[in-house]
Amino acid sequence: MDQGSSVRRGRADSPPYGLVTLGRLKYSFSMTATDVINHIRLDEKGVAWIDNTRIKVIEVAMDWLANRSSAEEMHLQYPHLSVAQIHAALAFYHDHKQEFDKAIAESLERVEKLAAESADSPGRRKLRAMGLIP
Repeated sequence: MDQGSSVRRGRADSPPYGLVTLGRLKYSFSMTATDVINHIRLDEKGVAWIDNTRIKVIEVAMDWLANRSSAEEMHLQYPHLSVAQIHAALAFYHDHKQEFDKAIAESLERVEKLAAESADSPGRRKLRAMGLIP
């Protein structure tokens, strides 16, 4: 771990669900170790993940924002996540809503900018000429 991160990982006697147990965290959001809950872990870059998965909290949050599904409904879409993991991700999102919403907005702005920049790319011109895209 670098720059003072205090996430305890990997000890044989530590719980498998990734509790943060000590000190301050290296994280882009303003929070302390007491803010992190069961089923959520922070990587060395400070990204929040659902423990023991390859799913980021922000991905579940974006899905919830788009569809407003219940955790039980989301479990049908993410059968590899438990309902408890989904609730934990949504709780973590709501606890840090302002920071997540800012990150989501910045990401969407980047996507829109890249889409606008690529609107007249050589590949798109060729596809338009072939009648495959408008």
